[in-house]
Amino acid sequence: MSGLNGSKIIIGITGSIAAYKGAILARELVKRGTEIRVVMTDAASHFIAPLTFASISKFPVALNMYPPAGSEPANGSWHIDWALWADAMVIAPATASTLAKLATGMTDNALTVIATAMRGKVFVAPAMDSDMYRYPALGRNLATLRSFGIEVIPAGEGELASGLIGPGRLAEPEEIVAALEAHFATRHSLSSHTVLITAGPTHEPIDPVRYIGNHSSGKMGYALASEAVARGARVILVSGPTALAAPAGVTIIRVTTADEMGNAVDGYSDDADIIIAAAAVADFTPAHVFDQKMKRREMPDHEMNIELRPTRDILRSLGQRKKGTQILVGFALETASMLDSARAKLVEKNCDLIVANAANEEGAGFAVDTNRVTLVTANSERLLPLMSKRQCASGILDAIEKLIGSDQHEELVEQRQG
Repeated sequence: MSGLNGSKIIIGITGSIAAYKGAILARELVKRGTEIRVVMTDAASHFIAPLTFASISKFPVALNMYPPAGSEPANGSWHIDWALWADAMVIAPATASTLAKLATGMTDNALTVIATAMRGKVFVAPAMDSDMYRYPALGRNLATLRSFGIEVIPAGEGELASGLIGPGRLAEPEEIVAALEAHFATRHSLSSHTVLITAGPTHEPIDPVRYIGNHSSGKMGYALASEAVARGARVILVSGPTALAAPAGVTIIRVTTADEMGNAVDGYSDDADIIIAAAAVADFTPAHVFDQKMKRREMPDHEMNIELRPTRDILRSLGQRKKGTQILVGFALETASMLDSARAKLVEKNCDLIVANAANEEGAGFAVDTNRVTLVTANSERLLPLMSKRQCASGILDAIEKLIGSDQHEELVEQRQG
């Protein structure tokens, strides 16, 4: 039985000659037990009739952003009703115009209002002529969509409607189905697990208006939380100060200082099967916090001293009391000797996996939407390519799932219990 059996998927059709393949895709999904609904842009209806999709899906096709009076659902706007109904949405073919709208948040038709309201996974399968496919703005828009967690199903190469041969050909329906099946195969992979994740920086106060901090945005930890929820896990996210909205489906605990983060982690760690310490916790905090703002005019021009003390090493304390089958993952952000530091940290902190990355590498580190990491375990090191942080989160969780039940992990469990 297909992993798509019982799933609910919205198919989006846009104005491309490849729209006819959307009918083949719809039929293949129905054959696999999927319940489908179809939304089309006005341009798409010039290439294939909506009646085709209505016949396959056994459900009216959404064509208009403003449905006829009386057809709206009783519980709210129709596009929200569709978005909450679906487990996933796949836009195939996805034209350059639609991709640009999604990348910039423009919602001017039935398809884009549904796509931007989706809580489930969104897939896009580009289709266009080679020269359009090579246009720089398209690559930028696809990168933006990947950073949003949208999966791009790569276009193929071949003969195009223009008669040219090159990239831009819509992926074949069986390739799109395979991408959907791969997603649904992981959807419940962590459904029996509780995942505790730390994210963001900590701010260590000097006085009421100043603090010691770092450049962490929290994006990697939040991407991990979103991906873990997508795999069915119960997720507790302990977050330092960030500008990010809480991912849907997580329990979020907001903290400011390293001590607060450590206390929050203590309260949830015993119940967690997997702990991912992605936060950039400050190593030092002022030994004394001033009650009032320090006045610069009252300080010597040539000297200002702030006494510091070390913060608690949260990862080390988690490693010291790790129990049973618990998986512990740490991060190592370095400017030099990255792998040596990661290997040492793996042993010193009693971790099962260290995610190592270089702070000075373009596209990695703090405050960017991409990352390039090396996954370090006791027996292996694997470099992941530069990718969006959501894709990186998927790779990290794949590695964690491989550790669960592995011989290496069983040996570590026996050592803890022995």
